[in-house]
Formats: sequence, C-alpha cells, structure tokens
Amino acid sequence: MDTQEIDVAPWLLRVKAEYNDLPGMHLTKPQIQRLFGLDRATCDALLNALEEVDFLRCIDGQEFVRADLER
Repeated sequence: MDTQEIDVAPWLLRVKAEYNDLPGMHLTKPQIQRLFGLDRATCDALLNALEEVDFLRCIDGQEFVRADLER
C-alpha cells in the first residue's frame, strides 16, 4: 500500500495532543510506532503528514520533535 493511500486523520489529533502535553518530547520512529501501536507504513505516512504541516521535524536524522521548538 502506498503511503499516499493511508488515512492518518484519526492519528493526527492524538499525536499532536501527546506532543503538546509534553512539548520537549523527542521520539524515534520505532518509539512512535510502539507508543501508538502503528505499523511501519501508517507511521511513515503519519510522520510525513506531520512534517508537511510543520508540526514535527526530524532532527539528527532520527528523532521527531515539535517543529516550533528549538532543541
């Protein structure tokens, strides 16, 4: 399944809420998959969507943090 076909809408609010509750949170892709119980394709699509709207950014090529916060 292409990541463009995956509906991530149900996850967007939940992930945003977690990052808003803990603004300094740094999570790797495997940690996000475990925390939210996501398969790899859904996690990839979700992270892509959150990066596209400038909510998350990937630092050091592995950790996802809120885009509006400095490290």
